[in-house]
Amino acid sequence: MKNLRLKTFLAASTVLLAATSPWLRAQEEAASPPPVKPRDAEIMPLAPKGLLLDVTSSGKHLFAVGDRGVILVSNNSKDWAQVPVPVRSALTGISFSSEQVGYAVGHDAVILKTADGGKTWALQNFEPELEKPFLSVLALDDDHVIGVGAYGLLYRTSDGGNTWAQSEEAVELLEGELHLNKIAKLANGNLLIVGEQGTMGLSTDGGETWQKLESPYDGSLFGAQQHGPNGAIVYGLRGNVFKCDDVAAAEWTQVDVDTVSSFFGGATLPDGSIALVGLAGKAIKLDASDAVTRVKVTQPQTDANGNTQEKDVTGSFSAALAWGGRLVVVGELGVQSAAIN
Repeated sequence: MKNLRLKTFLAASTVLLAATSPWLRAQEEAASPPPVKPRDAEIMPLAPKGLLLDVTSSGKHLFAVGDRGVILVSNNSKDWAQVPVPVRSALTGISFSSEQVGYAVGHDAVILKTADGGKTWALQNFEPELEKPFLSVLALDDDHVIGVGAYGLLYRTSDGGNTWAQSEEAVELLEGELHLNKIAKLANGNLLIVGEQGTMGLSTDGGETWQKLESPYDGSLFGAQQHGPNGAIVYGLRGNVFKCDDVAAAEWTQVDVDTVSSFFGGATLPDGSIALVGLAGKAIKLDASDAVTRVKVTQPQTDANGNTQEKDVTGSFSAALAWGGRLVVVGELGVQSAAIN
């Protein structure tokens, strides 16, 4: 009789569970937050004066990206137009492999692609649950692209973005999940990543594998520029700038730039010199002999009497690009440009 009562209880429990499981599932789903869905960026007339974080060229046009999903395009560095974008996440990096094909990345692990020269952008990746922003992207060609970001984010695609995956071949570089701030291509085709706590990684095979390098600095590095056929110039916090003739040898020399302002962006100029831009409107030109000259970036300001004068830009700069004899800079006050010799 006891066994019969037990069997009856188990059978009844099974029926009750089956009957209530849809209700339980509904309660669990109601308790879980709904998935975040991307929303189209708003077209904002003042976007060229808002926070912008990167700038690049497709070979035909200039493009700048920034806060709230803004992508701007220009053909003269003066007049900028915002194009439709399917996300409002802050965009932090942009790279073109050709006049038609380009990629942009940003917060919420966003990856965007254009195949029509930047007129329209398609969303390829959106993972807000990761809570890891991309900070830089490099398009090696139309199909092979690498994006890097916070907490060891390192995504690759070899099929034009149809599939993206976190790199599994950079264990040493990704150890500690440090921020990877920038990926750059050197003159010899090697790839260089710089990041938090002096993180430096080198790839000689297009990003298939990575070697962690000994760093000359244990603070954050924010960018890198080509230097000669095999070398690089890297820069970061508190005016720390280093150069070497051969990145693989990792024999770095510190460059005295006579400032403690942090540098967030840089550009190689037509004469081979390097422009560095950063905190509180700091912009310098570094020539082959390490001589430093100031680059004066100004913008027109109108006073209460209606008089307009050129004033130094004091907002911080995020990135720079040489274009048409001028240095185009973007940052917290939008986009400006300065003449370069």
